[in-house]
Amino acid sequence: MGPSAPLLFFFFLSWTGPLQGQQHHLVEYMERRLAALEERLAQCQDQSSRHAAELRDFKNKMLPLLEVAEKEREALRTEADTISGRVDRLEREVDYLETQNPALPCVELDEKVTGGPGVKGKGRRNEKYDMVTDCGYTISQVRSMKILKRFGGPSGLWTKDPLGPAEKIYVLDGTQNDTAFVFPRLRDFTLAMAARKASRIRVPFPWVGTGQLVYGGFLYYARRPPGGPGGDGELENTLQLIKFHLANRTVVDSSVFPAEKLIPPYRLTVDTYIDLAADEEGLWAVYATQDDDRHLCLAKLDPQTLDTEQQWDTPCPRENAEAAFVICGTLYVVYNTRPASRARIQCSFDASGALAPERAALSYFPRRYGAHASLRYNPRERQLYAWDDGYQIVYKLEMRKKEEEV
Repeated sequence: MGPSAPLLFFFFLSWTGPLQGQQHHLVEYMERRLAALEERLAQCQDQSSRHAAELRDFKNKMLPLLEVAEKEREALRTEADTISGRVDRLEREVDYLETQNPALPCVELDEKVTGGPGVKGKGRRNEKYDMVTDCGYTISQVRSMKILKRFGGPSGLWTKDPLGPAEKIYVLDGTQNDTAFVFPRLRDFTLAMAARKASRIRVPFPWVGTGQLVYGGFLYYARRPPGGPGGDGELENTLQLIKFHLANRTVVDSSVFPAEKLIPPYRLTVDTYIDLAADEEGLWAVYATQDDDRHLCLAKLDPQTLDTEQQWDTPCPRENAEAAFVICGTLYVVYNTRPASRARIQCSFDASGALAPERAALSYFPRRYGAHASLRYNPRERQLYAWDDGYQIVYKLEMRKKEEEV
């Protein structure tokens, strides 16, 4: 082998000695770690077994309770269905009773004593209106309703032009605004993103309240002039009527409404001072003044010049009134309560005198508990377009001749 072989063998032995010691320590370390892991696994297994046992006990306790709860739920559902059936039957009976016994007309104490409206503070003509058409219909009942959608705020107006395109929809949101939405057809208005389908028309002066009217291609509305209601100028408690051409987008006429000391005609719709209406006869205005703060007044307007042709003091009270509309020269006033309940037509006034108060059908609206911010009658369709807390509603009317018995 050579003289260096013993040296190499001695070096190898001296180098492998420490290596064997390190391996021994590593094995001992691994054994301790494995023992610790086995102990933890045993603990986890014990805990899992304990939790599984607790879960089984909990399940055994809950199953009877769940069975009892399911039985009670079925009992409550059956009871709720029974109550719902009773409520529906009761509402049908109430509807029948309301049809057989309509709401009592609003009569003031001095009317009972004297046989007519109370003494007014300011004399008016109060002459019978001469009909210009052969329209002789009155409301028999508000037959049905259809909720179209919810658009805008709690107060507003939506309508059609009774003399214009049959499909076009006009929406005026809010009680002090200057932008109207125009939809080409009703289907576009009912879409989810309806505002994108609408064209916008901006008027030069913001309107007041919800008494606006679209008629013959024009927007008629009341404007608060400087010093108008709420102000302290010369025109305090007066309003200016605006006639706005919707196609040309220009003001074609304006006139200060010829009534002083105006107050809201409806106690439940305090933002409206003049409520414009259209029927088969033309243009009307419902208002009230401080001279008689208990009753509504009615005026017939010339749609061409905005002149007031006739005025009447009506026996219809302002108290609890929320809206009104005109059909064939007859004013129908809608009443409600606060908080809102079921609206009802409880007072009517025929300017021509053809419809006696005892022949007028005083009816309730279909089952819906809300408040009408505006009502617009469409003589072409014989429907009402209502704004109820942001919901747009259509009411269908059933008509009869004024001479027929109720």
